Amino acid sequence: MADGDTLKRNGTIYRLWGIDAPETKQWCNGYPAGVIATGTLEKLIKSKTVVCEPKTTDRYGRTVAICRANGEDLGRAMVQLGMALAFTRYSADYVQDEAKAKAARPGRPNDTRHRAALRDATPRLRRARWTRSWPRPARRAA
Repeated sequence: MADGDTLKRNGTIYRLWGIDAPETKQWCNGYPAGVIATGTLEKLIKSKTVVCEPKTTDRYGRTVAICRANGEDLGRAMVQLGMALAFTRYSADYVQDEAKAKAARPGRPNDTRHRAALRDATPRLRRARWTRSWPRPARRAA
């Protein structure tokens, strides 16, 4: 498992089609959004047969695919559980699922925290958040 929207199977790295989830080490206001999203995806695939249907390749060389665990669409499940957002830049497949999930759990902390974590998921902001959350390694003397 790489993070909440990426998994490794049989030597292939799959990026789940149509969703965006926090990176594993991504925190948002003291909330471990990435760890929880990654753990949720792990639970969804544990002891199940996972089959991935490739759709395209992303700029990092990962296979973007619709992956199913015992027939359940993992991307849809992650969005319905509030662990990921519909990645509308590339697909509208899960927009309705996201709206239903938001309506079913208004004000639930992980929804707003995940949303903020995903919105703020830029390398600059992640680095700033990590420096507050994780100790920096000591610098070597020159």
